[in-house]
Amino acid sequence: MTKKQSIISLIASLALVFLTSGLSSLLSKNGMESYPNLAKPPLAPPGIVFPIVWGILFFLMAISSWLILKELTQTFSIKGALLSTPLLLYFAQLLVNFFWSILFFRFGWYLFAFFWLLLLIFLVYKMIRSFDRISHTAAYLQIPYLLWLVFAGYLNLGVWVLN
Repeated sequence: MTKKQSIISLIASLALVFLTSGLSSLLSKNGMESYPNLAKPPLAPPGIVFPIVWGILFFLMAISSWLILKELTQTFSIKGALLSTPLLLYFAQLLVNFFWSILFFRFGWYLFAFFWLLLLIFLVYKMIRSFDRISHTAAYLQIPYLLWLVFAGYLNLGVWVLN
Protein backbone atom coordinates (compact mmCIF):
# COMPACT_ATOMS: atom_id res chain seq x y z
CA MET A 1 0.00 0.00 0.00
CA THR A 2 1.44 3.35 -1.01
CA LYS A 3 1.51 6.29 1.38
CA LYS A 4 -1.32 7.93 -0.55
CA GLN A 5 -3.41 4.74 -0.39
CA SER A 6 -2.65 4.49 3.32
CA ILE A 7 -3.91 8.03 3.96
CA ILE A 8 -7.00 7.45 1.83
CA SER A 9 -7.75 4.17 3.63
CA LEU A 10 -7.33 5.88 7.03
CA ILE A 11 -9.79 8.61 6.02
CA ALA A 12 -12.17 5.96 4.66
CA SER A 13 -11.91 3.94 7.88
CA LEU A 14 -12.73 7.00 9.98
CA ALA A 15 -15.53 8.08 7.65
CA LEU A 16 -17.12 4.61 7.64
CA VAL A 17 -17.28 4.43 11.42
CA PHE A 18 -18.49 7.97 12.01
CA LEU A 19 -21.02 7.94 9.15
CA THR A 20 -22.38 4.62 10.39
CA SER A 21 -22.73 5.90 13.95
CA GLY A 22 -24.20 9.20 12.78
CA LEU A 23 -26.80 7.50 10.62
CA SER A 24 -27.68 5.11 13.44
CA SER A 25 -28.11 8.04 15.80
CA LEU A 26 -30.28 9.85 13.27
CA LEU A 27 -32.46 6.78 12.76
CA SER A 28 -32.77 6.35 16.52
CA LYS A 29 -34.83 9.56 16.49
CA ASN A 30 -32.83 11.31 19.18
CA GLY A 31 -33.27 8.31 21.44
CA MET A 32 -30.93 9.69 24.08
CA GLU A 33 -33.69 12.18 24.91
CA SER A 34 -35.61 9.31 26.51
CA TYR A 35 -32.59 8.13 28.52
CA PRO A 36 -33.09 10.52 31.48
CA ASN A 37 -36.68 9.28 31.87
CA LEU A 38 -35.75 5.61 32.12
CA ALA A 39 -35.26 3.79 35.41
CA LYS A 40 -31.60 2.79 35.35
CA PRO A 41 -29.48 0.31 37.29
CA PRO A 42 -26.76 1.44 39.70
CA LEU A 43 -23.58 2.73 38.03
CA ALA A 44 -25.53 4.14 35.07
CA PRO A 45 -23.63 7.21 33.85
CA PRO A 46 -25.32 10.47 32.91
CA GLY A 47 -26.36 10.72 29.26
CA ILE A 48 -23.53 13.12 28.38
CA VAL A 49 -20.99 10.33 28.95
CA PHE A 50 -22.24 8.21 26.05
CA PRO A 51 -21.31 10.43 23.07
CA ILE A 52 -17.87 11.05 24.58
CA VAL A 53 -17.14 7.39 25.19
CA TRP A 54 -18.58 6.30 21.84
CA GLY A 55 -16.59 8.98 20.03
CA ILE A 56 -13.38 7.62 21.53
CA LEU A 57 -14.37 4.01 20.86
CA PHE A 58 -15.30 4.71 17.25
CA PHE A 59 -11.97 6.45 16.71
CA LEU A 60 -10.11 3.44 18.16
CA MET A 61 -12.20 1.06 16.03
CA ALA A 62 -11.32 2.98 12.87
CA ILE A 63 -7.60 3.06 13.66
CA SER A 64 -7.64 -0.64 14.51
CA SER A 65 -9.38 -1.64 11.27
CA TRP A 66 -7.02 0.59 9.31
CA LEU A 67 -4.00 -1.15 10.88
CA ILE A 68 -5.43 -4.52 9.85
CA LEU A 69 -6.11 -3.29 6.33
CA LYS A 70 -2.52 -2.02 6.06
CA GLU A 71 -1.12 -5.35 7.23
CA LEU A 72 -3.34 -7.43 4.97
CA THR A 73 -2.56 -5.38 1.87
CA GLN A 74 1.06 -6.43 2.22
CA THR A 75 -0.11 -9.90 1.18
CA PHE A 76 -3.44 -9.35 -0.57
CA SER A 77 -5.00 -6.79 -2.87
CA ILE A 78 -7.18 -4.17 -1.20
CA LYS A 79 -10.26 -6.10 -2.36
CA GLY A 80 -8.79 -9.32 -0.96
CA ALA A 81 -8.01 -7.61 2.33
CA LEU A 82 -11.53 -6.17 2.59
CA LEU A 83 -12.98 -9.64 2.01
CA SER A 84 -10.73 -11.29 4.60
CA THR A 85 -12.25 -12.89 7.69
CA PRO A 86 -10.89 -10.25 10.11
CA LEU A 87 -12.37 -7.35 8.17
CA LEU A 88 -15.60 -9.18 7.40
CA LEU A 89 -15.99 -9.68 11.15
CA TYR A 90 -15.27 -5.98 11.59
CA PHE A 91 -17.96 -5.00 9.08
CA ALA A 92 -20.42 -7.49 10.60
CA GLN A 93 -19.99 -6.11 14.11
CA LEU A 94 -20.27 -2.56 12.77
CA LEU A 95 -23.59 -3.47 11.14
CA VAL A 96 -24.88 -5.10 14.34
CA ASN A 97 -23.70 -2.05 16.31
CA PHE A 98 -25.57 0.18 13.85
CA PHE A 99 -28.89 -1.46 14.67
CA TRP A 100 -28.55 -1.67 18.46
CA SER A 101 -29.44 1.96 19.25
CA ILE A 102 -32.34 1.80 16.80
CA LEU A 103 -33.69 -1.31 18.53
CA PHE A 104 -33.14 0.11 22.01
CA PHE A 105 -34.02 3.78 21.65
CA ARG A 106 -36.32 4.09 18.67
CA PHE A 107 -38.36 0.94 19.22
CA GLY A 108 -37.85 0.49 22.98
CA TRP A 109 -37.24 -3.22 22.50
CA TYR A 110 -35.02 -3.49 25.57
CA LEU A 111 -34.91 -7.26 25.90
CA PHE A 112 -34.42 -7.86 22.18
CA ALA A 113 -31.73 -5.16 22.18
CA PHE A 114 -29.99 -6.99 25.03
CA PHE A 115 -29.81 -10.22 23.02
CA TRP A 116 -28.71 -8.20 19.99
CA LEU A 117 -25.95 -6.77 22.18
CA LEU A 118 -24.87 -10.28 23.16
CA LEU A 119 -24.48 -11.02 19.44
CA LEU A 120 -22.40 -7.85 19.12
CA ILE A 121 -20.20 -8.86 22.06
CA PHE A 122 -19.63 -12.27 20.47
CA LEU A 123 -18.71 -10.72 17.10
CA VAL A 124 -16.34 -8.22 18.71
CA TYR A 125 -14.67 -11.00 20.69
CA LYS A 126 -14.19 -13.04 17.49
CA MET A 127 -12.95 -9.93 15.67
CA ILE A 128 -10.38 -9.19 18.39
CA ARG A 129 -9.07 -12.76 18.24
CA SER A 130 -8.88 -12.51 14.47
CA PHE A 131 -7.14 -9.12 14.61
CA ASP A 132 -4.66 -10.42 17.19
CA ARG A 133 -3.30 -12.94 14.68
CA ILE A 134 -2.38 -10.02 12.42
CA SER A 135 -1.63 -7.10 14.74
CA HIS A 136 -1.52 -7.12 18.52
CA THR A 137 -1.89 -3.34 18.51
CA ALA A 138 -5.06 -3.49 16.42
CA ALA A 139 -6.49 -6.12 18.75
CA TYR A 140 -5.59 -4.15 21.88
CA LEU A 141 -7.27 -1.04 20.48
CA GLN A 142 -10.55 -3.00 20.42
CA ILE A 143 -10.43 -4.11 24.07
CA PRO A 144 -11.96 -0.88 25.47
CA TYR A 145 -14.82 -1.39 23.00
CA LEU A 146 -15.43 -4.93 24.22
CA LEU A 147 -15.32 -3.83 27.86
CA TRP A 148 -17.75 -0.98 27.16
CA LEU A 149 -20.11 -3.40 25.41
CA VAL A 150 -20.12 -5.67 28.46
CA PHE A 151 -20.95 -2.63 30.61
CA ALA A 152 -23.61 -1.61 28.08
CA GLY A 153 -25.05 -5.12 28.39
CA TYR A 154 -25.38 -4.61 32.14
CA LEU A 155 -27.09 -1.26 31.57
CA ASN A 156 -29.34 -2.64 28.83
CA LEU A 157 -30.47 -5.57 30.95
CA GLY A 158 -30.97 -3.28 33.93
CA VAL A 159 -33.16 -0.93 31.89
CA TRP A 160 -35.25 -3.87 30.70
CA VAL A 161 -35.72 -5.20 34.25
CA LEU A 162 -36.54 -1.79 35.72
CA ASN A 163 -38.84 -0.57 32.96
